Amino acid sequence: MDKHTLPITPGCTVLIAGFDDIPEHDFLVEEVFEDLITGTALTGPLSGEYGEPDIALVLRVLTPPA
Repeated sequence: MDKHTLPITPGCTVLIAGFDDIPEHDFLVEEVFEDLITGTALTGPLSGEYGEPDIALVLRVLTPPA
């Protein structure tokens, strides 16, 4: 990981890749596991919904933990 890449940690916001008919969206991370993250979608059609996306769907970390 280079110095310009933020780690995926609880409380950060990440960009999740589009899948099925769901476009890319911002996601607030609650917990981080080896192969998935948990949390809440902040934008898009799933806004406000809890989810458990595969960690491979994270395109980048948008903001560090608050």
